[in-house]
Order: sequence, then structure tokens, then C-alpha cells
Amino acid sequence: MTHTISFKEDFLNQPEYQFLKTDPHLGSHIILLGYGGSHAYGTNLPTSDIDVRGIARNTKSCILGVDSFEQQEDKPTDTVVYGLTKVLSLLAGCNPNVVELLGLRKQDYFYIAPPGEYLINNADMFLSRRAINAFGGYATAQLRRLQNALAHDSYPQAEKNKHILGSIQNAMHTFNDRYSDTYGKLVVRLNDKNELVADVIMHGYPLDELHGMLSEMTSIMREYNKLNHRNNKKDDMHLNKHAMHLIRLLITGEEILRTGKIKTYRDKEHDLLMDIRNGKYQKENHDFSPEFYDILNEYDAKFKYAAEHTVLPAKPNTEKINDFLREVNLKTILYDND
Repeated sequence: MTHTISFKEDFLNQPEYQFLKTDPHLGSHIILLGYGGSHAYGTNLPTSDIDVRGIARNTKSCILGVDSFEQQEDKPTDTVVYGLTKVLSLLAGCNPNVVELLGLRKQDYFYIAPPGEYLINNADMFLSRRAINAFGGYATAQLRRLQNALAHDSYPQAEKNKHILGSIQNAMHTFNDRYSDTYGKLVVRLNDKNELVADVIMHGYPLDELHGMLSEMTSIMREYNKLNHRNNKKDDMHLNKHAMHLIRLLITGEEILRTGKIKTYRDKEHDLLMDIRNGKYQKENHDFSPEFYDILNEYDAKFKYAAEHTVLPAKPNTEKINDFLREVNLKTILYDND
């Protein structure tokens, strides 16, 4: 299975991308590589950076030894390559940023090894009703970020707290998948003064898990508090981009729930998404026009309908996923020279 990897795109042969071939966890271990971000969605501008996303199978030392690899992130080139074990977990959770890698157009892949092709052809084994909270959660977070940025200087703290609570409650939907629920209960709510408060009833709860939950909620609050002055053109460009991604997430998520298929490149909605990104629906006071909110409500309603009538199963096909991981790992152990 060890071989020299060759990419079809010339830009990947530039010096700044050589880590893809030389890093011991990448190179011949890469099984899938393609566009991420706006080039994958079809919403890129001439000035848009190129994002690269990929998957690498485990090395023999990761499988049999003490080595480990979750992902390689190279910020100068906007490249992220996920380790196979981690990416399978993210895919099983219908993480939008990762699921989209299995729904690219053929021409948007730079490299596909047989295990990568298997993932693309069997993407349905990852899709489940978890996509409701995954895509809906990302869209809600995007909406909260948009609302808070627009109203940061004018909203009273009580109104901001409602936005923060919505984001925290959405994050808590996934807590049961990642944290123990047998030791106690944690509830975040608004009191009668519209202040954010927490009700905590816990006995013998693992400290590391409690720290994880509190850290996630703290990060959400910190993200809101980072949004301060935003009265310049650059901020408006970012807001329009947030608004575009909000609609795109609802469109993509609705299609997955309705059809059980992943389609990352949005050709039919291209003009609409680009109009939003280019500021067609933003007013002079930086807020968005009623027409934009009509569009948002329309796609939100479609998403909710698809969630209620989805063709997807309750859970991913973990047996098939585990069989795939075992087979790839076994071939690595038997045939790799690393």
C-alpha cells in the first residue's frame, strides 16, 4: 500500500504544499483530497483563498504502537487533513464541515485512493437523523452570530442573553453523545430578570467531563463577547458571508434529510447565494432587508419539514463503518512498510 502520491492540480506541487507528501502521517497514507470552503460550494470569488480538505488512513505505528494522529492543519495553506479514525467519528455525527467532503463534484477531488472512493460511494452509511441537530445546529449558531453582530451596539443585555442561551442549548443537544448523564443534571436558563443562570444537580460527576461541558459553554459566551464594533466595510462583507452560509447550510441539510444524498456544490442556488454574499439583501444600516428574512424563513420551514419526514435512519450504520475501518487497518498492517 506504500506508494508515491501524485496530485492532478499543479498548485499542490508548489513548495508550500510539500508537507502533503513528506509528512509521515500523510504522503501515501492520504486516501482523499479535495476542495473545501467556497470552491467546494461554488460560491468563491476571484479573491477567495483555496481551502484543501482530506483524509489519511492510520499509519502502522498508529495502529500497533503508541503513535497517534487526529488531523494535520496547515494554516498558511488553509489545509486540513483528518486522520481516519477521527474523521469516521465526525462523519457518523454528520458534522457539516466534514460530511461535505464526501459530496464534492468529481472534478473537485485532487486525489482519490480506493478507500477514499469507498467512502464516497458508501456515504449513506454515515447519514442519520443526527443531521437534524448537526446542520440545524450549525445554521442556528450562524443565525445567532449574525443577529448578535447586527444588534451588538443596540440590543440590551437581556436580549443578547436570549441569543446566547439559544446557542448554549443547541450545543447541549449533543452533550448526551459525549458526556455521562448518569451522575446528575445541568440546565441553563433565563431567570425572571432575563439573566443567564445554571441549575446544577450533580454527585460524583467526573471532573474532566464537567470541565468539558463548562468549557464549551464558556467558549460560546466568549465568542459573543468578542463581537464589538462593526461599522466598516470589512465587517459587512463578513456578515454577508455569514448570511450566505446560513442559507447554504439549510439548503444542504434539507437535501440530505429529504434524499439521503450529499451534494456540496450548490449549482441551482448559486445566484441566490452569490447575491447574498455580494450584499444584495443588506440595507444601509447594516441590517438585512425583509426579503432576506423571507428567504431565511422559507428555507428554515423546508428544513423543519424535511426533519419531520426524513428518509434517514435514527443512527448511522456503525457496523458497516467499523468493518471498513478494520479492513483498512488490516491492509495497512499487512502491506505497509512504514
